[in-house]
Amino acid sequence: MTEHTDSATDVLIIGGGTAGFGAAVAAGRLGLKTCLLEAGNKVGGVMAFCPGMPWGGAYPLDTIIGGLIEELSDRLATMSPPAAEKRNCTLENFGAEIQYDHDIATLTLFEMLEEAGVETRLNTTATAPVMEGNRIVAVEYFDRHGAHVIRPKIVIDCSGDGDISAKAGVPYKLGDDSGNMMGVTLTFSMEGADWDRVFAEGDPYFQRYTAKGIAEGRLHQDLGKLYLMKGFHPNSVFCNSVVIRGVDGTNPTEVGRATQEGRRRCLQMAQFLRSDVPGFERARMSNLGPTVGVRETRKLEGLLQISGADLAAGTKYPDGIVCCDNPIDDVMRASDEMTHDAIVEAGSYYTLPFRALVPKRIENLMFAGRILSADPVAFASVRGMPQCMAMGQACGTAAAQAIATDRPVQQIDTNQLIKALQDQGVHGLGHDPLAAV
Repeated sequence: MTEHTDSATDVLIIGGGTAGFGAAVAAGRLGLKTCLLEAGNKVGGVMAFCPGMPWGGAYPLDTIIGGLIEELSDRLATMSPPAAEKRNCTLENFGAEIQYDHDIATLTLFEMLEEAGVETRLNTTATAPVMEGNRIVAVEYFDRHGAHVIRPKIVIDCSGDGDISAKAGVPYKLGDDSGNMMGVTLTFSMEGADWDRVFAEGDPYFQRYTAKGIAEGRLHQDLGKLYLMKGFHPNSVFCNSVVIRGVDGTNPTEVGRATQEGRRRCLQMAQFLRSDVPGFERARMSNLGPTVGVRETRKLEGLLQISGADLAAGTKYPDGIVCCDNPIDDVMRASDEMTHDAIVEAGSYYTLPFRALVPKRIENLMFAGRILSADPVAFASVRGMPQCMAMGQACGTAAAQAIATDRPVQQIDTNQLIKALQDQGVHGLGHDPLAAV
């Protein structure tokens, strides 16, 4: 017999990626009844889809942004043996990043959700909002038992694609001004490599080898640069190179086809590494992602759209909720071009405004992560996992204020929000410069 349930919660978070994790833990710790719906069987988002992907962007001005990402990384780093550490990225303009043990990190995410009292429902898909005027009064969802309804006071969309926000009537754009979305990626690792030999030449992109492989038809033409980095464990190499272009990440059929194409290219690349690149002779492929990681789909319309020009100027918005100096990490939108140009001058950073996470009309909806309100250049810089986690933390914290004051999210007192985030250990906000931390 199909089970139908009707429940209520203070805060409903849709999507259990890093943004959803941040929102859920923040709201739960503030005493709110919090429910997290995740369509997959793991939390972590890109962590789940691309096992081994480092947390890049956590250290603008070589100073950690603080908040939940600092707490999480410290928790892992102080384990015995350590399960995370800070390392410099081998790619230009990316600065320091956090490498970690994927499985222990996943366990720790779940533990932090449990400790915060969050009700986490996996393998559960939100399907539609139920609207009354400018409010979401309920969200319909389903799991293996059938269709259900949950009635939240606040909804935070951290789904990555913004389906519920779009169905609630929030305007959005897909991709850039021409509708081009960044390529999707399937990742894998090579275990048993010899680090000293693999990275002996100093070329972070292995272009001498790839040119030969492409010319001989043994590598796909889009693999002119290989993005290989040392994994967390000795002699493991994380391979973030296989990009499939022209995929609409909101289309499950296209995502499935891209994943299978990615599997073929990953195997081809692994075989090439073993045969042609010194240090990989005895290595084996492992941790092939279960599906492609999708970088970009919808960008929702917020109270404020952040622009690349404003970020390049090092703008520190009065309602800034997280610091960032990530490069413009633009990946194969309309061609095989990839950029990671610096967006700010050396020694500078910008902040992300809370208004980019708030719709103009829906009174009890916020959104966090890669669906924030941003133009294509700004988006290419702001989309790192630590920033997404901080966006979620800000929204979860703002939810408590909105419920306590019974006011629309558009009327959040951002001075009070920033003070609350500072009390939670988020650095570089308000009048406190990041360099002073």
